[in-house]
Amino acid sequence: MEITNVSEYEAIAKQKLPKMVYDYYASGAEDQWTLKENQHAFSRILFRPRILMDVSKIDLRTTVLGFNISMPIMIAPTAMQKMAHPEGEYATARAAAAADTIMTLSSWATSSVEEVASTGPGIRFFQLYVYKDRSVVTQLVRRAERAGFKAIALTVDTPRLGRREADIKNRFVLPPNLTLKNFEDLDLGKMDKTNDSGLASYVAGQIDQSLSWKDVKWLQTITKLPILVKGVITAEDARLAVQYGAAGIVVSNHGARQLDYVPATTLWLWKRSSKLHKGRIPVFLDGGVRRGTDVFKALALGASGVFIGRPVVFSLAADGEAGVRKVLQMLHDEFELTMALSGCRSLKEITRDHIVTEWDRPRIAPRL
Repeated sequence: MEITNVSEYEAIAKQKLPKMVYDYYASGAEDQWTLKENQHAFSRILFRPRILMDVSKIDLRTTVLGFNISMPIMIAPTAMQKMAHPEGEYATARAAAAADTIMTLSSWATSSVEEVASTGPGIRFFQLYVYKDRSVVTQLVRRAERAGFKAIALTVDTPRLGRREADIKNRFVLPPNLTLKNFEDLDLGKMDKTNDSGLASYVAGQIDQSLSWKDVKWLQTITKLPILVKGVITAEDARLAVQYGAAGIVVSNHGARQLDYVPATTLWLWKRSSKLHKGRIPVFLDGGVRRGTDVFKALALGASGVFIGRPVVFSLAADGEAGVRKVLQMLHDEFELTMALSGCRSLKEITRDHIVTEWDRPRIAPRL
C-alpha cells in the first residue's frame, strides 16, 4: 500500500505491534476526550489564503534556540522506542539528522544518550524527568551535555502518571529484553510487573512529586544548556516560565496522556496569539499535529515550531528509519504546499491574518 499521509501509519502499526505496545503509544488518559480534541481542534481553524503572490521560491528554514534547521517541525520525546522497532531511537536519530531537524530524546529511552550520540551528527535535545534522587538527575544532565545534546526539555506535567486505562487493562510493563537505558547502570532501568500499570508504579516510586518552579533555577545551577519548560497549558504558568528564566516553553498536554479534559494546545495558542508576537521567549506546540496544514495553523497562531510524537513511533513501527524519514518528508512537503497556496514565501510571512477560527465568533471559550 502506498502511504500518502502521516495518519495511515497508525493502522499499519496497530497490525504489527503487540496490543500492549500499540495501546501504550496510542492511548490517552481516562475518557480520552483531550486525545480526540488535540486533533479535532485543528479542524476549527480555516485558511484565508492570499493570491497572486510570487511563490516560486519558498523558504521553510528557521532557527530554534540559535540552531538552524530545515523546517519548524521537530521530533518530540517518545519513550521506549525499541518496543516499536529493534533500532528504536537510533533510527529516529538518523532520520531527524537526515531531515536536518531536531530530535528530542526521552529520559525513558531504550537507547542511552551516548548511544544516540554515536549515530552521528545531529541537533538533539534531552527531555528530563526529575527523580527523587537529585544526584541521578545531575549525572544524567551532565551525561547529556557530554554527549553533545543542546538543550533540556524539562517535563513539568507529570508529578504522577495520568490514569491510562489501556495500560491498566494490559498490565503494561517494559518487555524483559529492554531497559530504560539511561538508568541501567543506576539499577533504575527496569520496571516491575504489577496488578496495575507497571509504568505508573515506577513513576510513583521514582519521580519527585515536590518538583516546583524553584527547581528550574536549580537546574540552571547544574547546566549551561538552555531549558525548555514542557507542559505549559495556562497563561499564568507561561508568565512564570519567563520569570524563572526558561529559554522557551512547549505548550503541551503530554499528548493527552496526563489530565483529561484539558483544552487542545491549539486553543491555548488562539487565546494567547495577540500577545505572542512580543516574543519574550519562543513558544512551541505539541499535540495532534498530523498534517502540514496543522503546522501552518500553529505558526499562524504564534508558535515558533511544532513537535510530533505519535507519527514518529507509528512510522517507526511500520517501516523503521525509512518510515520516520517519510513522515518528516511528507509533513515538510505538505507544509511547503500550504505556504504556497496561502501566499507565504517565508515563515515570517505566516500571520494571524491567514486564518480564521470558530473561536473568533462571540461564544463561550475557556479561560486559559
